[in-house]
Amino acid sequence: MPKFVIEREIPGAGNLSDAEVQGISSKSCEVLHKLGPEIQWVESFVTDDKIYCIYIAPNEEMIKKHAEEGGFPANRISAVKRIINPTSAES
Repeated sequence: MPKFVIEREIPGAGNLSDAEVQGISSKSCEVLHKLGPEIQWVESFVTDDKIYCIYIAPNEEMIKKHAEEGGFPANRISAVKRIINPTSAES
């Protein structure tokens, strides 16, 4: 199943309160449950003004549908072509 990185521009994301993060997460999970098991949220990384989310989904359209139904921005959706890590240096 393809993996995607979603860039969400959210001014002040790094200053979201625990309650705000819980609300966003709950809404995302609610929409994911509605869309079915083909789309999965893996994890997200929060910076000052953006949230980068890792999702597994069959296609970009399903990522867009999740964003639309959840009321989340999806400013950029990029398909992951390859994963590299320190073990990639080993032959």
